[in-house]
Amino acid sequence: MSAPTSRRGGSPSRRALRRRAVEMLYEAAQRSLDPVTLLADRVGSIEVDPVGDYTISLVEGVTKHRERIDELLAEHAQGWTLDRMPPVDLAVLRVGVYELLWSADVPDPVAIDEAVGLAKELSTDDSPRFVNGVLGRIGNIADRLRAVL
Repeated sequence: MSAPTSRRGGSPSRRALRRRAVEMLYEAAQRSLDPVTLLADRVGSIEVDPVGDYTISLVEGVTKHRERIDELLAEHAQGWTLDRMPPVDLAVLRVGVYELLWSADVPDPVAIDEAVGLAKELSTDDSPRFVNGVLGRIGNIADRLRAVL
């Protein structure tokens, strides 16, 4: 299966690269693997589609900051523990929080909208509202959080 491309053709769109990062984080969690190790196995492999630079930076960034990301998710996912969250939603949320707080080139509303879009594509009917709520709460304090990172 090839990665979706931008409308102009050529390289994958940023949304497709984001989706690939979510899929890798999900797969690593399901297989109890380190995401960066899984990523390293895929980069350069002729058996899978090429892994884009943005996918690499997301997987590496989420992995590097996972402890802080998970603390924020646990704090702001009202009534939900990380263990109770659907694994796809957790992967989407981790990418969303990473983009909100550590991707300076991604505006906060775009990070949230993209995560909600991925939840619509990949998860349950309730997931987009859940993802929007959690990321919205974190987005409301993102400037303060970035100041202390």
